[in-house]
Amino acid sequence: MREDELFEKYGWMAERLKGVLSPVRYRHSLGVAFTSASLAMRYRTDVEKAFLAGLLHDAAKYMPNGEYLEKAAEFGLTVSDSERLSPGLLHPRIGAVLAEKEYGVTDPDVLAAIASHTTGRAGMSLLEEIVCIADYIEPLRPSLPLIDELRELAFTDIDKAVFLYAKRQIEFLKSSGRPVIDERTAETYQYYGKKTGLLEES
Repeated sequence: MREDELFEKYGWMAERLKGVLSPVRYRHSLGVAFTSASLAMRYRTDVEKAFLAGLLHDAAKYMPNGEYLEKAAEFGLTVSDSERLSPGLLHPRIGAVLAEKEYGVTDPDVLAAIASHTTGRAGMSLLEEIVCIADYIEPLRPSLPLIDELRELAFTDIDKAVFLYAKRQIEFLKSSGRPVIDERTAETYQYYGKKTGLLEES
């Protein structure tokens, strides 16, 4: 599907996002959509699904942190200890529910990619891996730790990119003095470390 066809089909979603997200967050969402589509082309997987998941990955980011716990309760989502301490971690799973309820997305692959894009999870699908990494490396991101390495690695070995991303997240959480490390991030780190053989080297 060409770029003009993607926007013809999903332009109404982009316009709705533009109305609820900050300008910076909206531009980021477009960046993730096109980076996801580019990675999908590289790995010969569904470009349309990647574009759609990337576009809607931050659909819940218009909420203040204080609303995430309330919205999780409303949607019947279980909340972990780390999510209670950092409610912003709930935005991917809440965003997946919003993608279904407000944007009419029913594809389970797309919804899963939205739901796991921040923390990852053990045994992600290729689409989930793509959106997770695209969120970090999209072109409008300011300089972040390891971003240059991840931008290159994402297009050569996405499993290694996911491991390096999870490792960076764990190191950041530890350095910030968080009393609880997010369980899904830790699982992602362990799973992809073992899958790639890089855990022993880290």
